[in-house]
Amino acid sequence: MSLRLSTVILPYRRWSEGGREAWQRAEELGFHAAYTYDHLSWRSFRDGPWFGAVPTLTAAAAVTDRLRLGTLVTSPNFRHPVPYAKELISLDDISDGRFTLGVGAGGSGFDATVLGQDPWSPRERADRFAEFVQLLDRLLTSDSVSYEGDFYSAHEARNIPGCVQRPRLPFAVAATGPRGLRLAAQYGQAWVTTGDPKLYENGTPEQSVQAIRGQVERLADACAAIGRDLAAIDKVLLTGFTPDRARPLKSLDAFVDFAGRHQELGFTEIVVHWPIPDSDFAADEKVFEQIAMEAAAQLR
Repeated sequence: MSLRLSTVILPYRRWSEGGREAWQRAEELGFHAAYTYDHLSWRSFRDGPWFGAVPTLTAAAAVTDRLRLGTLVTSPNFRHPVPYAKELISLDDISDGRFTLGVGAGGSGFDATVLGQDPWSPRERADRFAEFVQLLDRLLTSDSVSYEGDFYSAHEARNIPGCVQRPRLPFAVAATGPRGLRLAAQYGQAWVTTGDPKLYENGTPEQSVQAIRGQVERLADACAAIGRDLAAIDKVLLTGFTPDRARPLKSLDAFVDFAGRHQELGFTEIVVHWPIPDSDFAADEKVFEQIAMEAAAQLR
């Protein structure tokens, strides 16, 4: 299978000051998909401009025609499945079935406490993630849902006419732990990883590849446990968080080497960050565009 190349465009620019052009250029360059982060603020961008994911993706849908769009990733940190399902159905409609929901458990950063709550324990975060995904699945596939869970409730929640994509828009489930991988196996049309965060600071690229191979094997075990074919799930690597950091974007050859090593592990999609000057995602824009236009042909 050919490896698809996608990008993630962080929502830090005003739409009239480069925001619109980035999404349109992503389509012109031939990217399979363009995603954005679904945070209220994020790391070093916290004290600067940052716009909402849903309005940004809605605007992107209106100025593109072929590019798939999505979140990498939405989490339960500040979202409730009932109102969010309505927004997702609307996004799927406006984009004419080009939307993918990237969804994860969320972290312990700014989003985890912005509503005034105490940070959730790892167990509660995993419990909420499971219920969030399960309820979203029901909301996006049923006209009416009533539900009473440990964390979320729905009372005759109507979602007519449903998604353009049937039976619902695809889920790309971000996970590395056993419970998350089981969710990916059960509900995901795709699985997302950023690698092993423990290796980011002091690990080697070789150790990272081995760790990711282990994640793929555990996903295979989770699929086997429910009788699902591992090949039926797309495998997505969001780059920038492995020990390689930005090195794969230094040249076309460097990227092809990096992507090829992960393609051998079964990955079907590699996602690179749109260059942002003076940040962890700084990159030469000419090299970035060369990779976008030429790398896929070398990875068939």
